[in-house]
Amino acid sequence: QVQLVESGGGLVNAGGSLRLSCAASGLSLDNYAMAWFRQAPGKAQEGVTSIRADGDFTEYSDSVKGRFTISRDNAQNTVYLQMNSLKPEDTGVYYCAAGRGWITTLTASFYDHWGQGTRVTVAS
Repeated sequence: QVQLVESGGGLVNAGGSLRLSCAASGLSLDNYAMAWFRQAPGKAQEGVTSIRADGDFTEYSDSVKGRFTISRDNAQNTVYLQMNSLKPEDTGVYYCAAGRGWITTLTASFYDHWGQGTRVTVAS
């Protein structure tokens, strides 16, 4: 059974940092693109960032570019999201997702497996 488990969310003041982790089990991430999505209260889901299976290519939404960094450790079957200079508008539930293929994409329908989410709250 495939599982993606996010951790690292919490409450932080604006300008602060958080590091999210996504641990995968039941599959090897070697051939999977990974991504982080988020959903703010009352808003549609948003693709935040994606990383290719080998980690050599990444993609970011304009809203987080320059502040967030995605990385992965395939040996540990884990993906990370380092979030710096956090803003109140970054508040939401963050989900990691895995999709088989050697691309980067922020299109949610590409991804087959999803975690349960971890909540991030940025106080102003």
